[in-house]
Amino acid sequence: MPTRRRFLARLGGSAAAAGAMTVVPTKWSTAVAAARDLSRTPGSPEEIARDEEFWIEIQKAFTTDRSLVNLNNGGVSPTPAHVLEAMKRDLDFANQIPVYNGWQILEPQREGVRARLARQWDVDPEEVAITRNASEGLQILQNGYDLERGDEVVTTTQDYGRMITTFQQRERREGIVMKQFKIPVPAEDPAEIVRLFEEQITDRTRLILMCHMINITGQILPVREVVEMARGYDIPVLVDGAHSLAHHDFTLSELNCDNYAVSLHKWLHAPVGTGLLYVRREKIPEIWPLQAAAESRDDDIRKFEAIGTHPEANFLAIGEALTFHQLVGGERKEARLVHLRNYWAEQLLEHDRVRLNTSLKPGFACGIANVQVEGIDTSALRNWLWNQHRIFTVAINHAEFTGLRISPSTYTTLEELDRFVDAMTRAVKHGIPAS
Repeated sequence: MPTRRRFLARLGGSAAAAGAMTVVPTKWSTAVAAARDLSRTPGSPEEIARDEEFWIEIQKAFTTDRSLVNLNNGGVSPTPAHVLEAMKRDLDFANQIPVYNGWQILEPQREGVRARLARQWDVDPEEVAITRNASEGLQILQNGYDLERGDEVVTTTQDYGRMITTFQQRERREGIVMKQFKIPVPAEDPAEIVRLFEEQITDRTRLILMCHMINITGQILPVREVVEMARGYDIPVLVDGAHSLAHHDFTLSELNCDNYAVSLHKWLHAPVGTGLLYVRREKIPEIWPLQAAAESRDDDIRKFEAIGTHPEANFLAIGEALTFHQLVGGERKEARLVHLRNYWAEQLLEHDRVRLNTSLKPGFACGIANVQVEGIDTSALRNWLWNQHRIFTVAINHAEFTGLRISPSTYTTLEELDRFVDAMTRAVKHGIPAS
């Protein structure tokens, strides 16, 4: 069992524990050994979430630029140094003779990664495709179902822009009809969400697209309940899980959905260009792959991976990222992300002009939240935070609301969030210069 003294010794003394922000990245062996020790640390997820000594060791696994504050991990997250090291190792190995080392040695190792991902999220390996991102996985689904002119697809006004564009292209090309509807901001009544989806269904409805976690607010939607409702109408639900997997703690089997697409370079911290597509085994033959695959693969999940020549190193490094996630612990990670969100949000909500477009109630969001300062243009605030304070956020200017999307990660320190809170407080009290 690691002791506090051993922990401080590994950090290099009490200065690190006292809050010094020089976080030196560690190599693979050190990072995994440290995480393994920390995984044995006693305490509930909520207790661990507030234990800064625990999270300093996790922070050391990342080679982040600490001169700035990155609060856009919802876009793409840095990869831990030892995960990147594993990817570079395989790139070098493949490059020695790609036709042999790449195709004959590294390519088959993808099956081990597939099996581990399936085991982690409690599904069959023959239901898991390794893709490049959530958009690719969702476009496989959105373009893979046969639709006829006049057929309807249903989604909300808050779904991801690229997925809306995908259906809009099918509207222009094939004459299908996309129906969008509004949901509350924030949404705290799962039954209302199910009802709103059901109200859109007609005898021409063929597909439903929904987010598990909405990217612009962090809102978690009741996937299982919507899927079960839609199943009664024999309508497939395409689930956008880009922000959920390895963010809040659940398994795919719990959702009871037929398909699910996710980017692994967000919350699993896998290398950029890695994703996962889950399709229930009996549903695979119904869906055409995005790129052509042989007829013999009609019922094979691997048909969705048919993209031509590609590097394997990115995909194999998913295994290292998964190991790191497992050693940190899914429940602890979720609790930490909620703690970080509440840390900044609760302080800012003390000001009358601050509005949160995300629920702080348990189960309705996790590490992502959307915050608005009334009287200050959101884009101008985003630019001011970056130009004057080197704090990176995302301005969301939606037709129904506006606000900054804030998404810290496991490597984010409280000192960095303090910088954000101080800057936002200054903006609230004194305004920001006109651009």
